[in-house]
This record gives sequence, structure tokens and C-alpha cells, in this order.
Amino acid sequence: MQKLGKREEQIMQIVWQLQNAFVKDIIDALPEPKPHYNTVATMVKILTDKGFLNAEKIGNTFRYTPLISLGEYRQQDVATIKRKYFNNSFSKMITHFAQEENLSNEELDELIRIIKSQKTN
Repeated sequence: MQKLGKREEQIMQIVWQLQNAFVKDIIDALPEPKPHYNTVATMVKILTDKGFLNAEKIGNTFRYTPLISLGEYRQQDVATIKRKYFNNSFSKMITHFAQEENLSNEELDELIRIIKSQKTN
């Protein structure tokens, strides 16, 4: 699976939320200043060509639906970060975030609870 660029990911976030969208729907959901219709249409075409979106012709326009779920993309993205920055070590990655993000005691307790529940499975 390919990595999404910033604008591509922004468009995919909208389509994941809407589940199906026309270019106009995507533009409406984008922040100001709104990009030109042709700019968004080009980005959607690229996402279709990359295999992220399905295009269904309806009349003289297309409706787009995600071919890859947000969960699938997130899992691949996290795996890439773990491999690239943490020598494929989950514990190094978690340690980094625990130290750098100044987790609250509640968040740390939740992490410990999740880890312990995985240990028993």
C-alpha cells in the first residue's frame, strides 16, 4: 500500500467519514480557502489510480467510495513508523510516546491495562 500525501490524506479522511462522496461533497468538507473543483477532481483521480478509491459513474459524474478502510491504512502507517524510526520494536515506540507525549497517569494506567489484557490472551 502506498503512502498518502498530505492533500491525499485530507481527501481520504473526508471520504472515510462520508463513506461515499462526490467531488462537490469533498470540496464542501475541506477547510477554507476551498481548492478549485479541478484540483480536487485530479486528486480524487490519483487516489482512484492508486487503488484507494472506487469510482462509480452516476449520470455525468462519479461517486467515490473507499477501497481501503481507515483502519487498514492506519495499521500500515503505524507499521511503517515502527520499522523506520524504532528498529521495528513496539516497546521502543511505546516508550518514546510515553516519554515524549507527557501521558497522564490515567493514560499510562490505560496502556498498562491494555498490555496486561493482551498478555493473558
